[in-house]
Amino acid sequence: MTKRKTFTREFKLQALRLLDRGEKKPADLARELGVPRNRLYKWREALATQGDESVFPGSGRRRGPDAELAAL
Repeated sequence: MTKRKTFTREFKLQALRLLDRGEKKPADLARELGVPRNRLYKWREALATQGDESVFPGSGRRRGPDAELAAL
């Protein structure tokens, strides 16, 4: 069984900048970055709907006070 790939917030934002530049075809860019092409589009949609500040918050594991609030 393979482990699911994770990408940093910075990686995702940089990938979207490259996608928006349009210098390469999305399929070629995705291949170079090692991500599925449709994931680039999902990241773009998330950025458009959630905004730059709240998109891609992290791995989903809450630490500190946030974890405490989530447990309650």
